Amino acid sequence: MFFLRLRDRLYPLEPPRILGIVNVTPDSFSDGGEALTPEAALRKAETLLTEGADMLDLGAVSTRPGAPDVPLEEELNRLLPALRAVRRAFPTVPLSVDTYRGEVARIALEEGADFINDISGGAFDPTLWAVVAHYRVPYVLMHIQGTPQTMQQNPTYTDVVQDVWYYFVQKLNALRERGIEEVLLDPGIGFGKTVAHNYALLRALPRFRQLGRPLLLGLSRKSLLWRPLGSHPKGVLWGATALHWHALQAGVSILRVHDPAPVRQLVQLRTVWNSSA
Repeated sequence: MFFLRLRDRLYPLEPPRILGIVNVTPDSFSDGGEALTPEAALRKAETLLTEGADMLDLGAVSTRPGAPDVPLEEELNRLLPALRAVRRAFPTVPLSVDTYRGEVARIALEEGADFINDISGGAFDPTLWAVVAHYRVPYVLMHIQGTPQTMQQNPTYTDVVQDVWYYFVQKLNALRERGIEEVLLDPGIGFGKTVAHNYALLRALPRFRQLGRPLLLGLSRKSLLWRPLGSHPKGVLWGATALHWHALQAGVSILRVHDPAPVRQLVQLRTVWNSSA
């Protein structure tokens, strides 16, 4: 069983945990503008927790394909009021902050965030890993090819599963050299991948478990669902539920989602499924 070290406690990742998404952005791909004010972010957090989320992930910069970069001060101005409001209302709920900037991570951790969720694998800001090492918090290492501005411009791999595997091995070694041991792995569904690449990575989830780290997966409302179905981000809840079941059975420890309620049912049914085997 995996655990997260969250400040003064060990937080078990069995049963698998549901990480609810709070986008404090005007332009995220499916829910931009829904949680821009601290009051709206708090309402969003309350809804996610009521629907079954165990943890919350706050982000203030959209990383959808083609999203423009956001200045540091703007990211902080969006994030901090929401983070403070949510932390004050829910002092024991684990909170991650979705950022690739070291300064944002540092301030967020001082304001009560528990861990850092980094889409860049440390590539966009060389100060981020030093902050994570200093505060000794869990770190989500995600795979990405390119940047949000370029990642969907003809993503190409020799072998996507093998390439992501080697990326994880190399990054884990580099993190270990910097004293960062508590790392979760996210294959980065939709971040520099075609639909076919994404499904290849989903099939390979049991292999990534062999790296001995908890897996975090975010596929909610992404194009690997709505493109094949000819739908839109908010119209693929049933398809997402099917893939979330696959992910749970493949050993994923944390599912990052917009819609916790069906995933909560899946986690409960997984317990019944496994206990009856």
